Amino acid sequence: MKDKGADPYDLKQQENVLGESRMMIPDCHKRLEAALADLKSTLAESEVKEGPEVEDAKKTVEEVEKQFPTEDA
Repeated sequence: MKDKGADPYDLKQQENVLGESRMMIPDCHKRLEAALADLKSTLAESEVKEGPEVEDAKKTVEEVEKQFPTEDA
């Protein structure tokens, strides 16, 4: 946008959007870690050890841990 000579107001707005987006990433990561820990806890405490929901939950845990390794993974 800068190279194309965009309006300074538009540039400032886009910089604000970029800054807000950067602040959201750590928060989203924390919420994902909390959800992952909750899912792991639920799987561990569940009386149901087999079934499609359990398999889906385990698969989700594996996929998330591949993408976002955690300290306890």
